[in-house]
Amino acid sequence: MTLLAEPVPRTRRHCARTVVVCGLAAVGSLAIRAFDAHYRFFDMVIYHDAIRWWSNGGELYDYAAPVRGELGFTYPPFAAFVLMPVARVPAETAGWLNAAGSVLALTVVLAVLAAPVAARHGRPLRHVLVAAVPLALGTEPVRQTLGFGQVNLWLFALVLLDLMVLGRGGSRWAGVGVGIATAIKLTPGLFIVYLLVTGQWRAARTAAVTTAALTGGAVLLAPAESLRYFGDLLWQTDRVGAADALTNQALTGLLARVAGTPSAPAGWWLAGCLLVLVVGLRRARQAHAAGDEVTALTLTGLTANLVSPMSWTHHLVFLPVAVLILADVAARRRDPLPAVAAVIVYALSVMSPIWLTPGGGARALILSSTFTLMLIVLVATLPWRPGARGGVDQCFPSASRRSAAPGWAPRSIS
Repeated sequence: MTLLAEPVPRTRRHCARTVVVCGLAAVGSLAIRAFDAHYRFFDMVIYHDAIRWWSNGGELYDYAAPVRGELGFTYPPFAAFVLMPVARVPAETAGWLNAAGSVLALTVVLAVLAAPVAARHGRPLRHVLVAAVPLALGTEPVRQTLGFGQVNLWLFALVLLDLMVLGRGGSRWAGVGVGIATAIKLTPGLFIVYLLVTGQWRAARTAAVTTAALTGGAVLLAPAESLRYFGDLLWQTDRVGAADALTNQALTGLLARVAGTPSAPAGWWLAGCLLVLVVGLRRARQAHAAGDEVTALTLTGLTANLVSPMSWTHHLVFLPVAVLILADVAARRRDPLPAVAAVIVYALSVMSPIWLTPGGGARALILSSTFTLMLIVLVATLPWRPGARGGVDQCFPSASRRSAAPGWAPRSIS
């Protein structure tokens, strides 16, 4: 009897973990079923058909999908070259391949981000990932990215793995991922500004040169499309939809809904963007100086969402990272306030109250701008963790030892 007494608690713990894992897997499955039922790779179908149209001699930006206002291709020409393989397979196959790759990219990023958190609290990384991945899949930004067949998680991985692995490891290639992401979708260009603000000159230069080289290459291969995009279409922000559209959760959406107009008042928008940029980049610089690169990058990503002319809910992929940061802060400080904040941010990210908007009035305005208001609060208040180390420390210990050497100390502008 004595010999059998010890394994019982272990068996119970194992059973409890199994139940939790099954429950979280069910959450992920429900999220996948939800996006499959409603979205059907809507954006991927547009990419697929637009690139086929272009390959068959049509003008890339003349393509108009026969759905929802005849939407067309809205990315720079370099993105069209990157997405060329999409046209080689059926659109639905491309959508599922993109979804599988995006989930893999999300898992790798979460492994890098969660490694120090798991180590600090004495938990195996695999246990943290088993919880984190299904929970992230349940959030509106992630499930919409997968359901629409969007590329947001690829760009998210390019930026974070670049600056958390190559950047922290001191690689001369640090900045390449940011440069590629910027050439594909422009908005990640704010991370180049972040690198400049924090004094990471070499990575900023690498990112800027990479963006310029890839964009320049696309100009040489597709001069007419490049001239049309950068000379005309880039400035037509209403080409992808009106600013007051429910799913636009950038600052433009909030201001347009407050004003009751299809577009945001230009003066208010410029003033708001300037304020958000100053606050967001200043707090990102402070987080970087304190050694918390994850929070610094998250603040930059959330700031980019706010100041972009359009930020659909599937663009807000830094929200799950903000939840992870708040949960870690709560555990480190044994403070219930960040824990409550983490629960609220996660719950709102899953429930997405923008779809519950009633007829009108102040309540409707608040609900329709839930994500915008949440982004503003997070940019202004998201706490950083002094001395927190990036996931590269656990995943790539040799890089961590290099970064700890005197020449690798993080720099910041005082």
